[in-house]
Amino acid sequence: MSEHVFPLDDARLLVERALDEDLGDGTDVTTVATIPEEQESVSHLVARADGVVAGLPVVALVVEAVDARLGTGVVWVDLHVTDGDAVVRGDHLATLRGSTRTTLISERTILNVLSRTSGVATHTRRWADALAGSGAMVLDTRKTTPGIRALEKYAVRCGGGTNKRMGLYDVAMIKDNHKLAAGGLTAAYDSIRAAFPHVDIQVEVTTTAEALEAVAAGARFLLCDNMSTDLLRTTVDAVRATGEYVEVEATGGLTLEVAAAYAATGVDYLSVGALTHSSPILDIALDLDPDPS
Repeated sequence: MSEHVFPLDDARLLVERALDEDLGDGTDVTTVATIPEEQESVSHLVARADGVVAGLPVVALVVEAVDARLGTGVVWVDLHVTDGDAVVRGDHLATLRGSTRTTLISERTILNVLSRTSGVATHTRRWADALAGSGAMVLDTRKTTPGIRALEKYAVRCGGGTNKRMGLYDVAMIKDNHKLAAGGLTAAYDSIRAAFPHVDIQVEVTTTAEALEAVAAGARFLLCDNMSTDLLRTTVDAVRATGEYVEVEATGGLTLEVAAAYAATGVDYLSVGALTHSSPILDIALDLDPDPS
């Protein structure tokens, strides 16, 4: 999946749901009561902290959706940065010109989405920087916010990370419960290969012996779960000694403090659920220009 292909359809659905929450069956009672219908203004999206921006196409989607619903007037959006760009506190990300009503009604939805996706991109960039030069890459997981997975995974790509699987449908992943229910690792692998002969299969392992069993069964992608760096290094060496091309991932409770040590074991990837389930937002504000001239 290309790094900067924005998930437009998913974003439109998210914007509509967000506006449903904010507007219900009515409107913004404060803005409509205080802002004349014909008033126009200039406003700026401003970074309030250093980070990496992601999700900027949402700005235009929101103002267009608000005007389509309420007929409050057009707002033109001029972007000053691109998704994936590093920004610093005070940078202007975009300028909005047009209906003040539309701008103010759109404000919170724009900021909720853009701050979230930029927060994911910012967190991911820290991991990508920590792994730079090691040969290992950071992967995301399915531990995403329900309903906005496509946007969060897009943000990971903007931050320099790599998407693993998008869902349950595109890659098979054998975990402990599958092994128990299927009667073992090899039995689970064989069942998937028989039912879905062309799907990629990834296998979670917790010991070197399990890793070698998975490789013997045909697995070419291993998730080494909650291993110490010593055990992981031993496992990677054993897998490489088989002569098979196998991609190896470290997973389970990884932090930035140990990223370099785990990358040094020879793994290809570190998977980090925290990229999407625990990233703090990037603080972004919308400021109305008091003197647009």
